[in-house]
Amino acid sequence: MQMESLPLLLTLAAILSSYFLWFYLLTRTLTGPKLWPFVGSLPVLVKNRDRVHDWIADNLRVVGDSATYQTCIIPFPFLARKQGFYTVTCHPKNLEHILKTRFDNYPKGPKWQTAFHDLLGQGIFNSDGETWLMQRKTAALEFTTRTLRLAMARWVNRAIKNRLWCILDKAVKDNVSVDLQDLLLRLTFDNICGLTFGKDPETLSVELPENPFAIAFDSATEATMYRFLYPGLVWRFQKLLCIGPEKRLKHSLQIVETYMNDAIFDRNKAPSDDLLSRFMKKRDTDGKPFSAAVLQRIILNFVLAGRDTSSVALSWFFYLVMTHPHVEEKIITELTTVLKQTRGGERRRWTEDPLDFEEADRLVYLKAALAETLRLYPSVPQDFKQAVADDVLPDGTVVPAGSTVTYSIYSAGRVESVWGEDSVEFKPERWLSVRGDRFEPPKDGFKFVAFNAGPRVCLGKDLAYLQMKSVAAAVLLRYRLSPVPGHRVEQKMSLTLFMKNGLKVFLHPREIEVGPAVATAA
Repeated sequence: MQMESLPLLLTLAAILSSYFLWFYLLTRTLTGPKLWPFVGSLPVLVKNRDRVHDWIADNLRVVGDSATYQTCIIPFPFLARKQGFYTVTCHPKNLEHILKTRFDNYPKGPKWQTAFHDLLGQGIFNSDGETWLMQRKTAALEFTTRTLRLAMARWVNRAIKNRLWCILDKAVKDNVSVDLQDLLLRLTFDNICGLTFGKDPETLSVELPENPFAIAFDSATEATMYRFLYPGLVWRFQKLLCIGPEKRLKHSLQIVETYMNDAIFDRNKAPSDDLLSRFMKKRDTDGKPFSAAVLQRIILNFVLAGRDTSSVALSWFFYLVMTHPHVEEKIITELTTVLKQTRGGERRRWTEDPLDFEEADRLVYLKAALAETLRLYPSVPQDFKQAVADDVLPDGTVVPAGSTVTYSIYSAGRVESVWGEDSVEFKPERWLSVRGDRFEPPKDGFKFVAFNAGPRVCLGKDLAYLQMKSVAAAVLLRYRLSPVPGHRVEQKMSLTLFMKNGLKVFLHPREIEVGPAVATAA
């Protein structure tokens, strides 16, 4: 019996010896975090799961310096070279290569598309090739119209004047704190729903009601995120048995689809100037009108993009302003200067109505502060591509076909060789001209990729700035914010850079000097 098992043991020993020799030789060629046999970087990833984006930035900072590009290889699990290796990079030259020069070689890829298909279908954020290009061209025509910008301004200003100010005034009167992140999520959700399909869910109101569509949408996006984070075999098994996150996803999608079907039915009867009405007039690649199912997914893609990104950016903006009073003072000075010119010197008139978009356009320093916020805390901290063919990045990193390439937007904003030794400091002045009178982003568009770059650059960038400036000005003109004692602001590990515990603040009526007198807002 022992003699029979000897060849098997020798074979096993030879296999393990070969593996460990290969492991030793390969680890000498890889840059990045500590590796373990069979599981690669998985243990250290789990250890740093509450600070994943800073962990990635730390690894890229170790392998890079002012003379090299920042790229590392993170294998997890360490079993299959193509499917198990993640190339992570953040240097502008590599980003330009991935997002522009070799754009066709780095699509979303089947892993991403399969995971998000039930929620996003073949919408613009979950498609490649001709399907993506058709939607991109259609959306680009709409996003460049003045009509859409005016519609956004109307939705935003109405939400601020009739809802947000009422909620904040009540909090001041009752001397209670608010979760600003929650309020901003509700505001941007109502706005983007109004802009995209003309229905206002009214999630932002004094009662802070629970809205079935909003709850189902949140649940569906969270369950979909689990698909991307966990092995495909796990979530496919859960879907087959309708258990766990997959059960929640199925139930949530039923609610979302019912709501969207009602919106499409309403727009068939009474077309408007929202995005849904405009897409209903378009034709697909075969010259046929879009089906209801396709329209649902097209619009849901815009809801997903327009809701979370702006609200998350504003949350981090208010946090940074609270902790940098000199920046807050400069923002208030700019606001009062513009409003004196447009509305006169009477303080009451400054807060009667939110800013119109011509006034918002003049707020150069505020835009710089928002851009600086997105540099340090991008709403989407990282994005993923899948290499179609073998490739080599500008820094010499070999990318095998089929492997995942991650570009860390969070790390890209903190590279010292790009942003200087003060790269982790909140400094809006870095976005201004020498005289401080013009907003001047980096000439290299791949140094700042919070709005993506290349052919997939965000179409709603200008609308996002408009909304963020309007909301930021509306809050800061009337209130001074202070954090709730003991409240911890931490990053939530998700595809969007939410605050794990929200942003809980107290509001205080702001006092602004107007000539020799002092006026009190709110």
